[in-house]
Amino acid sequence: MTLMTRWEPFREFSVLQDRLNQMNRFFRESHNPEASEEALMTTTFAPPVDIYEDEHAITVKMEVPGIDEKDIDVCIDGNTLSVRGERKLEKDEKEENYRRIERQYGSFTRSFTLPSSVDPTQVSAHYEQGVLKVNLAKKAEAKPKQIKINVGSQKVLEAKAHTKAA
Repeated sequence: MTLMTRWEPFREFSVLQDRLNQMNRFFRESHNPEASEEALMTTTFAPPVDIYEDEHAITVKMEVPGIDEKDIDVCIDGNTLSVRGERKLEKDEKEENYRRIERQYGSFTRSFTLPSSVDPTQVSAHYEQGVLKVNLAKKAEAKPKQIKINVGSQKVLEAKAHTKAA
């Protein structure tokens, strides 16, 4: 099995720093409450991803509900697959009526190092019901080859050899 995730040990520190920066902006921009509330509600986030592999392809499934497909960018640069997007805060709802906001808004970027077995020219992406599915086909030489062993024909050859010797 090929490992495709990049371990980022300081990701939590980055998220914490982002939240502290947002709070700093919130206090600095206290003269404009609408702008500062939106700044506090939007952040960077990392949507959950499932990655699985079979003999023909590697498939990446990413949960991105509430994001329009035009706000998602899938890119391969060298051996790195990058997915970027943004979930925008809905402006038509009155913010003063909110009691709790748990959904994450803002931008995200997820990057994955691809194994050399992936063919970068054979990539497809499909977005349906809040799930982005990226299919990365493997190169022909990377696919396993099945070699059939003919056991029955070997026995026939041995049987003919015994009849000629007798």
